[in-house]
Amino acid sequence: MTEFVEPLGMRILIRKDESRQTTRGGIVLPDDAEIPTITGRIVEISAQVSRDVDFPIRKYDKVLFHPKNAIPVDLEPDNVLFVVPIEDIVAVFRKSDALPNQSEPLDDQLNDDLDDEI
Repeated sequence: MTEFVEPLGMRILIRKDESRQTTRGGIVLPDDAEIPTITGRIVEISAQVSRDVDFPIRKYDKVLFHPKNAIPVDLEPDNVLFVVPIEDIVAVFRKSDALPNQSEPLDDQLNDDLDDEI
C-alpha cells in the first residue's frame, strides 16, 4: 500500500526545488541566506482548487510560492513536500511557443496587437 497526500480546501501539494547554494555569478551562499519565496512543482491539487477557474494551475506546473503558511509534510526521505494555501502561490512559470520579434520595439509590437484586436 502506497501513502499519498491529498490536500483539502483551497490548498495544493508542492515538492520544493533544491535550494541553490551558489549564485549564477559564483557567490557561495551560507545556509541561512534563504530567499523567502521559493520554487517547486505541483504534485497534487485539491478538488476545490481544480474546479475553480480563477486558479489556472495544473499538476506538475512549476510555481513560485511564499513558504510562510506552507505546512511541511515529511512523506519522502530526501524531498520535503509542502501543503500550500492557494493564496501563497505568487506565480506560475509558463513557456511561450512564439517569442515576439526582437527587432521591433515593444511599443510597436503592442500597437500591432491592439490593431489586430480592433
